[in-house]
This record gives sequence, C-alpha cells and structure tokens, in this order.
Amino acid sequence: MSGRIEGFAPCADAESRLLILGSFPSVKSRAEGFYYGNPHNRFWKTVCAFFGEGVPADVAGKRGFLARRHIALWDVVLSCEIQGSADASIRDEELADVAGLIAGSKIQAVFCNGKLAYKLLTERAAPIAVPVLCLPSTSPANPRFDAAVWHEALKGIFGGRS
Repeated sequence: MSGRIEGFAPCADAESRLLILGSFPSVKSRAEGFYYGNPHNRFWKTVCAFFGEGVPADVAGKRGFLARRHIALWDVVLSCEIQGSADASIRDEELADVAGLIAGSKIQAVFCNGKLAYKLLTERAAPIAVPVLCLPSTSPANPRFDAAVWHEALKGIFGGRS
C-alpha cells in the first residue's frame, strides 16, 4: 500500500440538482487535482455530450460547466489506502457524509459512477432522502460502459438538454 491518501472536497453549490458520486480519485485525477482527470475516462465526454457541449480544456472550465449545469461531484470515499487507481485495492476507507451534503440542498438524485460507489453508499453510508442510481463506470477499465444509459439517466433529471 502507498499510505493513506485524501480525496477531494465536494464540487457543489447552492444550485446543484444532481450529485454524481464516484468511488475515489484515480492517480491521474489526483495529479490534476480534480475529478475525472484521466483523459481516457469517459465521464467528461459523456456528460458534456448530453448537453451538446465540448469537454472543457482545464479545471476552471470543468468547474464552470458543472456550475452552469447544476451538477455536483464528489466521491463516496474521503480517504483510504489504495494501490494506484484500482477500486479493488481500497482499504481502511473513510466514507463521505453524503447525507449531510444533500440535506437542505436542491439535489434531487445521486448517480453513482460504478458499482463500488453504489455499494458503499447504499450499504455503509447514512441513508439519504433522494433516489440513488447505479450507472456503468466511466472508467477506461470498464469494457461494459454504455453512454446511452448515462444519457437516459441525465434526461430523467434535466429533461431535454437545458
């Protein structure tokens, strides 16, 4: 193990309507200092395409996109021991207070980006008062990724592209 590693603070504001919850930042994300920093991860391409936008070139642009589209990002694991980027190697994890983030917010749903985020949230975190969906991981390691599933889920929150 490489020692205890801290994740990111939530990227959310008072207007956030959707929380997309990952498991823990990858090595490339940690190097960039923001969510989904691996250029091969399909997250930004998928979500931006739903809104008919290109992927922002930098972290500031990504933050602006999220604010404009009322999307919050966070990870269910706040800190842990991990080898590289492998979810399967996560040990001694400290979970995020997702219920606390949602309480009093405008967040209408949580989309879990992959099975580990969903499992940790639904089995070990405090119950939350909004629907939770498990979506296929956007990780480049997931051969079963399907952007259409993401688009249908986003349509359920945002209707047509807003």
